[in-house]
Amino acid sequence: MKVHLRQIPQGESIHLEGEEEAAALELDSAGAEPIGPLRYAIDVGLSGGGLFATGRLAQRVRMTCVSCLEPFEREMTSDTFVTQMELEGSESVDLTPEIREDIHLLLPAHPRCDSGGDKTCPAQFPEGSDHSLLSVEKAAPQALWAALDQLKTPPSDGSP
Repeated sequence: MKVHLRQIPQGESIHLEGEEEAAALELDSAGAEPIGPLRYAIDVGLSGGGLFATGRLAQRVRMTCVSCLEPFEREMTSDTFVTQMELEGSESVDLTPEIREDIHLLLPAHPRCDSGGDKTCPAQFPEGSDHSLLSVEKAAPQALWAALDQLKTPPSDGSP
């Protein structure tokens, strides 16, 4: 997103609102797929030889749940986008790298489909299960086999 500096009166700010293509955000490198455009509402101004921008960013993304491996969608929203940069004598400033960084910081390192509270992940642990069994270093061999014995295996004859 480029901002033309001549549009901004000295000592004042302008309000920019709209949508931009999400391809520049490079979300695929973070394991997310953009759904639709990036939406923004920011105020941009000049002050002391620099540019400042504050506002709101929103991007809908599709990610894969680390527990159930199912895709899910989530809205990544930053109500506190803030950046300040030195001006280098050009007529325009590209805010894309700062916007990309802000959106990337919103993405979870380990996305779960139930993190929004609107869904229950199908890969839940049974009620009352001992989660310490998942730690191989701490579990006794008998406890590990007992946990494995609880898993159901499909019949070998191919029937459901």
